[in-house]
Amino acid sequence: MTTNRVRAIPLGGAGEVGRNMWVLEYNDEILILDCGVMFPEADMLGVDLVLPDITYLRDKIDNIKGILLTHGHEDHIGALPYLITELGFPPVYGTRLTLGMVSGKLKEHRLLDQTTLVTITDHQKFEVGSSTVEPFHVAHSIPDTVGFGITTPNGLVIYLTDWKFDHTPADGKPTDVTKLTEFGQRKPLLLITDCVRVESKGYTPSETSVGEAFDNIFATAPGRIILATFASNINRVQQVIESAEAYGRKVVLVGRSMENNGRIAFEMGFLRAEEGTMIRPHEMGNYPDDQVAVVCTGSQGEPMAALNRMANRDYPHVKIKEGDTVVLSATPIPGNEVSVSRVINNLFRLGADVIYGGQVGVHVSGHAAQEELKMLLAMVRPEFIIPFHGDYRHLVLYRKMAVGMGNLFKPEHVLLPESGSIMEFSHNYGEVTGKAQVGYIYVDGTTVGDVGNVVVRDRQMLSKDGMLIVVVSIDGTGTMVAGPDIVSRGFVYMRQSQDLIEATKTAVREALNGSGQTQVDINFVNRKIKDTVSDFLYRETRRRPIVLPVVMEV
Repeated sequence: MTTNRVRAIPLGGAGEVGRNMWVLEYNDEILILDCGVMFPEADMLGVDLVLPDITYLRDKIDNIKGILLTHGHEDHIGALPYLITELGFPPVYGTRLTLGMVSGKLKEHRLLDQTTLVTITDHQKFEVGSSTVEPFHVAHSIPDTVGFGITTPNGLVIYLTDWKFDHTPADGKPTDVTKLTEFGQRKPLLLITDCVRVESKGYTPSETSVGEAFDNIFATAPGRIILATFASNINRVQQVIESAEAYGRKVVLVGRSMENNGRIAFEMGFLRAEEGTMIRPHEMGNYPDDQVAVVCTGSQGEPMAALNRMANRDYPHVKIKEGDTVVLSATPIPGNEVSVSRVINNLFRLGADVIYGGQVGVHVSGHAAQEELKMLLAMVRPEFIIPFHGDYRHLVLYRKMAVGMGNLFKPEHVLLPESGSIMEFSHNYGEVTGKAQVGYIYVDGTTVGDVGNVVVRDRQMLSKDGMLIVVVSIDGTGTMVAGPDIVSRGFVYMRQSQDLIEATKTAVREALNGSGQTQVDINFVNRKIKDTVSDFLYRETRRRPIVLPVVMEV
């Protein structure tokens, strides 16, 4: 690549929320910024997770100098155990809590011993390759979050994702405005930043405002309080503990990821509780309902998370009943609204009082709103900007907002990336110069990449029109000697559709008996059955089930 340019490439996370992974490249040196997963969209049937596509890096493994992680959310660290082997185990840099969460994941995948983890602080600079990296603290919904100022040989790049200007954060550590102002004086070449809340006017409320809402609930709830939030939202869990202690309640952490993250955060001092406050799930029965608070996973309606299982009467330690107050301390991620709504309905059905939605103050975002985004731009004044961590409309609105700030930024100085966009920068130059190959890499069960777009498309077709299996036996001359037998799954109920099934069989017989084969060709017979049945069923039903011919030669 041209030696006087910095190259920035999102392998995921641009024009979408999740899968955050950036490549910063210069002089044959590569830094990877974050390595996250995306949760599947509704039409990705059976898929558990979606990973960034690292095809671009496969022939550049030796150039990778390190992976820099900003914080411990799944959309920034979740892909690491799936990809680090293919990336050649470069050193991983992160703060204490972030690496604590990463260690747990790597241990599960039996990769911890092979991985080099380098603990960084939010005020100590370090060298990676020929670049100087300056981490700085940012306020977000998980403690120990940082942004990075990366001084490459070709200019200063600021990578600032998942942040807000919270002046009274729950952990007492606001975003490092002093450092951002200092970066602004150094004429940064490029700012890569989160823009997901660009549609929200004003400022994002402070995390401590949630604590006040919790206090009100704890003061009035007649029975147990069951609060669902993200397992990684350590600051939110701390506020529940503080409200519980103020109102004489014991706290139980429920759900595998909540228990694991809680254990790590307590060990590292990011969670604090008075002696005797925290109890185990099986000890809840020893206390009256009005002395118990449960913090659990499941705020997104996940099928196997604790709250969903409680709503379906399937959780051993907590059975929802009259008098329980359930608090959903999160906003549904786009695509999860239906499953969250189903959980809320089931909780009401079981007699619980459910508190949810932004109006009641039990959740605030960890991302900056419009005025904060403008304030950052005014402080940092980068030459070029790449907004990401938002849908495409957010990127367009961000550019509109930036261009509207007097004469600070021209439209061509705000580049709108898509995943795989290769963007090159130097003083007075910022362009999209190419496109790297990127696609969705699916995790299904324990396999990575076995399920591709074709498989997902087949699943979508199966879910829409079902399948029809046609079984025939032919002899050596291609004449049908048995069948056709037909099996339907998800297309029609065979007992009520005998006429259609018989007509389909007749169409197969006519097609094969009229084919005039002198010698048998299994592939020809397969294709003939598939085309005949597909065309016939579409004419009759206007549906296109997947047709699977099974041809046996006797």
